[in-house]
Amino acid sequence: MSVTEPPLPARASLPTDDAVGRVALRKAGRRLIPLLALGYGIAYMDRVNISFAALQMNRDLHFSASVYFFGAGLFFVSYAACEVPSNLLLYRVGARRWFARIMLTWGLLAMGMMFVRTPLEFYVMRFLLGMAEAGFFPGVIFYLAQWFPVHMRARAISRFYVSLPLASVLTGAIAGALLDLQGKAGLAGWQWLFLVEGLPAVLLSIVFLVYLPVGPAQAKWLTEDEREWIIHNLSKSATGDGHGLNFGRALLDHRVWQISLVFLCMLTCSYAYTFSVPLILKTITALNNRDVGFLVAAMSVLGAPSMILNAIHSDRSKERYFHVVIPFLLMCVCYLIGGLSTAPLLAVPALAIASISYYALQGPILALATSFLHGRSAAGGIAAMNTVGILGGFLGPVGMGLAKDYTGAYQPGLLMLVIPSLVGAATVFMMRSQAGTKGPSAA
Repeated sequence: MSVTEPPLPARASLPTDDAVGRVALRKAGRRLIPLLALGYGIAYMDRVNISFAALQMNRDLHFSASVYFFGAGLFFVSYAACEVPSNLLLYRVGARRWFARIMLTWGLLAMGMMFVRTPLEFYVMRFLLGMAEAGFFPGVIFYLAQWFPVHMRARAISRFYVSLPLASVLTGAIAGALLDLQGKAGLAGWQWLFLVEGLPAVLLSIVFLVYLPVGPAQAKWLTEDEREWIIHNLSKSATGDGHGLNFGRALLDHRVWQISLVFLCMLTCSYAYTFSVPLILKTITALNNRDVGFLVAAMSVLGAPSMILNAIHSDRSKERYFHVVIPFLLMCVCYLIGGLSTAPLLAVPALAIASISYYALQGPILALATSFLHGRSAAGGIAAMNTVGILGGFLGPVGMGLAKDYTGAYQPGLLMLVIPSLVGAATVFMMRSQAGTKGPSAA
């Protein structure tokens, strides 16, 4: 039996006062988004901190670029395989318990990465970490769709998803200090990094289990009118051609597969970049590990305002497509510059702008993905899109590793990222042509 949103008792009239809605959504945003953002930020940190660990780990364990990047990408194979089942289980058992389970298991496995010694152990641990974390991100997107109407969703998603650049800032800022603990208590610096950065997920799992409501009907900090306003207005904001409980029908919608392709292109670029950028920066700048970490953190700082501002403008203008296409094209130009030049004065700003552009497109594309699905089909449909997309987290790093081993440089791998950037932009532009000039947020 599903434990998701039960119906409220019928009343003679439903609250329609905008003042009630503003208060209700402000409460939801204040109480839910920071906690969800903290959870995803820690998850992202634990999945990508090997990019900094690699500065020491690859040398200590004699990992080649292909071994490292294959292990980095293997996380996303198991993640993709478990994505839809995990999100359907979330729909069935409730967000609070499922999110807590995800965080507990991934936190323990993230800490366990400190015991890796061989390529096989590295592969197994990354594979298990992907299984453990599967479903958290699409689960949060589905969960937020149960609280915020379509016209406010890009802002809500971007305020949650701003944890991604902030997690990159935090990871870069502390990675160098943790790597400098080399030899303390008999542990290598990269082992300290895995140990310290995995612990917060375990602790946060308890907070989620105690604090997070299943949905608006269970939120004790909302008044009865506020609960009814959210549920009633979410029902009204569902688009007329959206799919209800028919998960199979959702998978037949061509828009699901178009957005899946966009996610694939987006994440191919993102994780090829993320898992290699500390190594690239160390190579072209000759900085030490601590300074490389601070440089990555500085490059990520601007990602947060770009994400928020692009999402706000997308909501206010009721336009999604160009708010995605333009960042994709900027990424394309920046990968081209970074792939053709190793001069720090050209390559470093290009890599920074590519990162900022990636963050900027998140709110609009995720709002677009939730604009035509609702109910159980939203849980499964969002997970299906993310399942296809997350395979880019395997393809991108593996391609980067092979390019590095065959050419001896990272620049050919950056040049390869021009292709998915262009395909992503072209797909979204085609979706705009099919939909006409009226964006889905205005539907």
